[in-house]
Amino acid sequence: MVTAYVMIKAHTGDANRLRDETGAIDGVTEVHIVAGDVDLIAKVSVDTPAAVKDVAATQIQEIEGVESTQTYIAMD
Repeated sequence: MVTAYVMIKAHTGDANRLRDETGAIDGVTEVHIVAGDVDLIAKVSVDTPAAVKDVAATQIQEIEGVESTQTYIAMD
């Protein structure tokens, strides 16, 4: 199992909708609206690093209102 955290910057006013849409993606186990440099953090648990790429670089980034993402794969 591969665990990753995806930091999501959202367009103004889109955080609540993005939380719901991101949370509906297979492999996303948690999504939180946060304060700081990013607007949301999504926890992803999937079988392979390639699946992390699919969730983060394809599915999340395709959601309207997502400005940018950064993905961090957990090493432990």
